[in-house]
Amino acid sequence: MSIVDTRTPDPKKFIKGATGDWEIVIGMEVHAQVTSNAKLFSGASTEFGKDPNANVSLVDAAMPGMLPVINEECVKQAIRTGLGLKAQINLKSVFDRKNYFYPDLPQGYQISQFKQPIVGEGEVLLDMPGGEQVTVGVERLHLEQDAGKSLHDQHPTMSFVDLNRSGVALMEIVSKPDLRCADEAKAYLTKLRTILRYLGTCDGNMDQGSMRADVNVSVRAPGGAFGTRCEIKNVNSIRFVGQAIEYEARRQIGILEDGGSIDQETRLFDPVKGETRSMRSKEEAHDYRYFPDPDLLPLEFDQAYVDALAVDLPELPDDKKARFVADYGLTAYDADILVAEKASADFFEEVAKGRDAKLSANWVINELFGRINKEGLELSESPVSAGQLGGIVDLVVDGTISGKIAKDLFEIVWSEGGEPAEIVEARGMRQVTDLGAIEAEVDKIIAANPEKAEQARAKPGLLGWFVGQVMKATGGKANPQAVNDLLKAKIGIE
Repeated sequence: MSIVDTRTPDPKKFIKGATGDWEIVIGMEVHAQVTSNAKLFSGASTEFGKDPNANVSLVDAAMPGMLPVINEECVKQAIRTGLGLKAQINLKSVFDRKNYFYPDLPQGYQISQFKQPIVGEGEVLLDMPGGEQVTVGVERLHLEQDAGKSLHDQHPTMSFVDLNRSGVALMEIVSKPDLRCADEAKAYLTKLRTILRYLGTCDGNMDQGSMRADVNVSVRAPGGAFGTRCEIKNVNSIRFVGQAIEYEARRQIGILEDGGSIDQETRLFDPVKGETRSMRSKEEAHDYRYFPDPDLLPLEFDQAYVDALAVDLPELPDDKKARFVADYGLTAYDADILVAEKASADFFEEVAKGRDAKLSANWVINELFGRINKEGLELSESPVSAGQLGGIVDLVVDGTISGKIAKDLFEIVWSEGGEPAEIVEARGMRQVTDLGAIEAEVDKIIAANPEKAEQARAKPGLLGWFVGQVMKATGGKANPQAVNDLLKAKIGIE
């Protein structure tokens, strides 16, 4: 299969070497565990965190005479994912045997898909900083069974095998070599995980191994022929993906500039040392001796089956972002933050319901998300609900409290709970809007500082000092706009 280069070289993404500029070319194979109660070819549970070998059926253990039976829910999840990637859904696909030895794959082969996958070409759109939009092509998505897990640190002379993961359905999502820097690769993996989570087809928990990335890296002279690629296997964090690409690209550049050549191989990333190391020479497709699995008929369904699944798809991140910008008037940047997780988008929409959307977004992103990140919490663990945050926004909008008082109120609700309006009344936090009371404080401050008042008349920028003094004198309760207007009138600033 010939590979078409779809990207125009971008000098901003080049790496400077000793002999000139170099361009990185990156493709990714993402293994995403399918969200399902049972494995791909058996009824064994997929629950994470069970005791070793607790989720193992006779099929998973490859006992004699045991035959695989396809789990339809896993097929549906693969189709949903394909639809979410705007990809071609193949109404007929074939399961193949991929032959290689893994100590934690009891059959001695993996049931996968090769020439006829369930999902064909699609795409993922990336919104990069600075407004650049990158389209990353998806080559294919195929279903396969996961391998188990070998444990080498439990005993001084023996390795243990845990087959709980063996047979769990995997979607292998193969991108085209359309990525040109580590930041794009990280953005692609982040966006792909977001799409999978919106669809509910994979939980995307990389720390639990339910989403892993094989990263193919090569370097070339800008716009030149593709170089020899090395595959960095099973990278399990987005940050590590970026580090692995940066190191591997520079390693290859160093070899080429010294007159050497790149060996096509599989490598591992060591996050402690921040470097890749050789694992094995890279296999080609013929090394696996693929052939159709004789125990499984071709998988066939009709277009009506696909259409029925398409009807129930949720609103996906790109569509939701476009709606937030068009309907709520948010900036693309704020919309990006809010749609990054479905729970965040849903929380915002609950806060914004019937309220000023921009102000609501500001409170959700800056105050709530900022505090959640500082405390190391998940949104689901926030002590401030959408209803409570909306209540604070209401009090700001109707002038009951100022922005400064609102931040104090947020702190109280975060620490102690309670309804914002009741807290404001009980603690006397209402904003002072009585112009007479505010004017009296303004007069006192000006009378005590006649020289500063004279200076402010010449340099209006000094007015902020007076505003601060009045707010301090009123405990932050004076209406800031009223204070500003009165000061300008009293001092004589146009």
